[in-house]
Parts: sequence; structure tokens; C-alpha cells
Amino acid sequence: MRTVLAEQPGGLDREGFAHFVAETEPALRRALAAAYGAQVGRDATADALAWAWQHWDRVQAMDNPAGYLWRVGQTSVRAAARRQRRDLSLVVEVELQPLGDHREPRVEPRLAAALDALSPQQRAAVVLVHGYDYTLREAADALACSISTVRNHVRRALRRLHGALEVSHEQP
Repeated sequence: MRTVLAEQPGGLDREGFAHFVAETEPALRRALAAAYGAQVGRDATADALAWAWQHWDRVQAMDNPAGYLWRVGQTSVRAAARRQRRDLSLVVEVELQPLGDHREPRVEPRLAAALDALSPQQRAAVVLVHGYDYTLREAADALACSISTVRNHVRRALRRLHGALEVSHEQP
């Protein structure tokens, strides 16, 4: 069985690509997992990075390659959902999986369901900013959108989470 890397013509910058993956993969995986669930996010990340390798000359020239790969990952999720619907001959949504192994004993038990009820963009924004301590700029780069869009997604997500978890949050 040949790997994707072995199928590429000679002369490609394998070392540069490996460095790019080491820098980009963790944030991309977190963003996609935050939006679509752990397993779907991992699969979408793998698809996006495979696409990046196949189009490495193009990716290297991009201003925000991680943001572009976020979009490639989203397309992968949508394509997988279409294949699943077609294969099953009925409408089936991609099941959003819980966001990970919560070993922390003080996690609100209703949090996973409340996060699942958010839109993928809101869930990704709030998990990156409040779960992974990304700055608004880092989250905007990862999600390929503006800082104000991330701020709006986070604000709306927190409002919905507070409502779902029946938490009162007063602004100072």
C-alpha cells in the first residue's frame, strides 16, 4: 500500500510540508473537532492535510493556509454527509460527537448537549476562545473569518449556553 507522500512527484518540499503540518495540524484539528465533534474533526483534518499535500505549491503561496484548510475540512464534512445520505438513501445528519474525554470532575453534565445545540461556527468559536484560550485573532485565523465574526459567534454562543444551562450572567 502506497502512502499519499509516495505518490507525489519528486522535488516537493517534504521537510517544509512536515514543518507546516507540525505547526498547523493541532489548531486545525481543534477547530474542526470543536465544530463537528472529535472523530469527524479528525477525519476532516486528515482530508484537509491530504489536500494540502496534493496542492502544496498552491498552499505555500497562501496568506492564510490554515484558514483555507479550515474551509477544505468543512467541505470534507459536507461531502461525507452527502455520501452518507446517498448510501443510506435517507436524510441523515452527521452526528456530532462529544468534544472529548471530560476527566475533570467539575464539568457541568449538561455542557456537552448544550454545545451540541450550537451551530458549528458558534461551537468552534467558543471552544477555541474559552476552551483552548485562543485569542480572538488566533481563532479568526483558524476559522478563516474576521475577529468581529468570532466575537459575535462567541457572544451568541455564550448567551445560548447560559440559557441552556440556566446560568445568569450579569455584565459589570
